[in-house]
Formats: sequence, structure tokens, C-alpha cells
Amino acid sequence: MVLFFNPFDNLVCILLGISFTVWFTLLLVFIIVPAIFGVSFGIRRLYMKTLLKIFEWATLRIERGAKEKNHPLYKPYSNAIIAREPTSLEEEIKEIRRSGSNKDLDSAPEFEMSDIFYFARRGVESIMDDEVTKRFSAEELESWNLLTRSNNNFHYISLRLTVLWGLGLLIRYGFLLPLRVTLAFTGVGLLVFLTSVVGLLPNGRIKNFLSEKVHLMCYRICVRALTAIITYHNSENKPKNGGICVANHTSPIDVIILASDGCYAMVGQIHGGLMGVIQRSMVKACPHVWFERSEVKDRHLVAKRLSDHVDDKTKLPILIFPEGTCINNTSVMMFKKGSFEISATVYPVAIKYDPRFGDAFWNSSKFGMVNYLLRMMSSWAIVCSVWYLPPMSREEGEDAVQFANRVKAAIARQGGLVDLLWDGGLKRGKVKDTFKEEQQKLYSKMLVGTQEDRSRS
Repeated sequence: MVLFFNPFDNLVCILLGISFTVWFTLLLVFIIVPAIFGVSFGIRRLYMKTLLKIFEWATLRIERGAKEKNHPLYKPYSNAIIAREPTSLEEEIKEIRRSGSNKDLDSAPEFEMSDIFYFARRGVESIMDDEVTKRFSAEELESWNLLTRSNNNFHYISLRLTVLWGLGLLIRYGFLLPLRVTLAFTGVGLLVFLTSVVGLLPNGRIKNFLSEKVHLMCYRICVRALTAIITYHNSENKPKNGGICVANHTSPIDVIILASDGCYAMVGQIHGGLMGVIQRSMVKACPHVWFERSEVKDRHLVAKRLSDHVDDKTKLPILIFPEGTCINNTSVMMFKKGSFEISATVYPVAIKYDPRFGDAFWNSSKFGMVNYLLRMMSSWAIVCSVWYLPPMSREEGEDAVQFANRVKAAIARQGGLVDLLWDGGLKRGKVKDTFKEEQQKLYSKMLVGTQEDRSRS
């Protein structure tokens, strides 16, 4: 039986072969090889500047069109819709009493019914302008970045703007998304394969050198899978072996952002599935600190494992995100004290994302990991700045909580973030009773004084 081949089929096969060859060549020449040597051709920064000019034109066109058609322009909420004066509980209650009572304020303090207005007002203010809950939702933009999800009140303005949005949609989903998915699989695949191979070598300088190069290369490929444009500042303060690197936490990609500029020992719980395969291969080439599910809640065991790691000055610095959850990159919330109880040098790092190109915040209660990564890969780019701050150590007489707050304040100040004392665990839990008791103690102290005051009287 003679097989008959349609010339059209042969042409399609040839075109597919040429397309695959060109695609692979472009990946190799412009992405994989530069990632190996840690160089950049400046294409991503040129791409970022072009996007900024397009965004500026689109925003001006929207504002002009909105004025012509009397459409209300969308304005996101401000960071504080209620103006608060930095006054104490005692001062505010005295002010309420002064305006509503004729009693002598210098007389012996006692309970008054008007005091409840202070607590009622603070409660209503917290409901209207909750500074905690809004840290777990995406930051809104003043301008439109041609992403549908960045402006819920978009109206048709002009044909040119609509065509531009459609063209952007085609570029992001038709070209950038397939390219980025290919790069992501390439980076993760190489990481698993090469770290497994390096793990077969005996411990020594050669293994450490190859492990560092493999990790850097694979993380840089993954960074390019997000079209991440990162600016690193003060590289002389980069974390050193035997130290602990702590940073504010916005997204799981924070790890890739930092690890593409230096190698770290990761800390985390052992997982199953693909993540487990990656963890097992990574630990063969580099001493990461992985915990079993049953070990995570044992604070003493965790502290001992971390202490043993930092005591060995040949091991890589540990990377920790003390907030314990992702915050929307507008603020820094309470740092857990565990990593600050270890007697080691702490290297603070501030990470600040530019939301105009894509929202890096991971709202884990709304999006799963796969959905989140697809949103990242279908955005225009991930643009961020990273600041390496000078190393810090615990001062004499300073406890772990005070040290953690001092480090947190330094990160917030450098990154232009709001420094909040609230626990990020409020994302899924209730307010601790200790916070309520604090207010009760302050009010009680105002009425009856401290133990020293009572003993004097």
C-alpha cells in the first residue's frame, strides 16, 4: 500500500520545525545564556519605559474622555479616610469630659457615663477605616495600566483606546504568556535536574561553587519568566554566611527576587507533589532547613535547627519572612520574634513593588497558587526595588520583640511602607485577648492609678 503525503502537510511540518527552531534559538540566545552569565541586554528596561509612556497616554485619554462625557473618574480609597490626632486615651477622655461636664477635672478620677463615647467612637472608626483588613486586598491604582482587573469602573472612551487594550490583551496572552510558561518550566526543570546531579558530588568547594552557580542560573531564568525588572541597592550590605536575612513579605516570588542576586538557605515545611520534588533535589546540593509537619510547632526544635545552621559560617545565610503571611506591599506588619531570639547577625532587606505593571500581592484566601502564577505571567511585568540595609544585632538589654520591632521599622522606613504593630495572623484569626486587655489596663490605670500611686496615697 502506497502512502500519499499531501504537500500541504509537508509545508505545515516544515513551518512548525522552523518556528520551533527560531523559538528555541531566541530563548537560548536572549534569555538562558544571559541568565547563566548574569548579564542583561537592557531589553526589559526598554520595554518598561515604553509601557510607562503608553500608560501615561492612556490615562490622559481617559481623563479627557471622562470630562467630555461627564463620567465620574474612579479614585481609589486613600490610606486614611478618617483624620486622627496622635493623642492618648487619657487626653481624649478628659477632652470629652471637659466638653460635657461641669465637674472639676483635677478632682479624684472616677467613672463617668460619657467615657463610653470614647470607646464607641474608636469602634466605629475601626469599622469605617480598618487599617488591618485593607492590607490584605490588592492596592488600587490612580491610573489605568490596560489591565481589566486594575479598574472596575472602566467605560468606553474611544476607538483608539479600545484597540490599544485589545492589542495589549493579544500580546499578553498570545505571546508573553506562552513565553513565560516555557521559561518557568525550563527554570524549574533545570533546577531539579542540575541540583540532583550536583548533589551526587562529595562535599567540598567544588560542590558549593557549582551549587551556587546552578541556583543563580535557574532563579534568573525564573525571574525572566515573570519579566521581572529588579533594581538592587546597596549591594555592599548583602547577607553573608552565618547570618539571617529578613524581609517584608508580599508574594511567594519574593524568594525568586532575592535568590536571583545571591544564594540563600531556605526555611520551610516539607511538602508533597511537585514542591516536594523541588525541595528534595535542592537539599541535595545545598543545606536548606526543611521541617516535617509535626516539627513546625515545636519552637525549641526549630530554634535549635536554625542556631546550628547559623553557627556554621560555611553555610549560606538563612532567608526568613517574619510576618508569616503576605501583605499587599503598602505596609509592614508585626514580625514574629522567633527568628530574632537566635544570637546571629540580622541582615534586613526591604522589597517594594511597582503596582503599575502588575499586582505582585498574593491574596491566598482568594486565589490558589496556580491561578496566582497565571495572573503574574499574564501581567505586563513585575517591577520592584530591593534595598540591602546595614546588618543589625541585638543591643544590650534588648529583648527579641524590641529587636524585631527595630528591624521592622528600618525596613518600613527604607521601603516607604507603613509600620503597623498588628499581627498578620489577623488575616485568618480573631483579635487576641491581650489587645483588649491592653485598653482595659490603660483605662483602669487612668481611674485608679498604678500600684505605686495607690501605695503612696
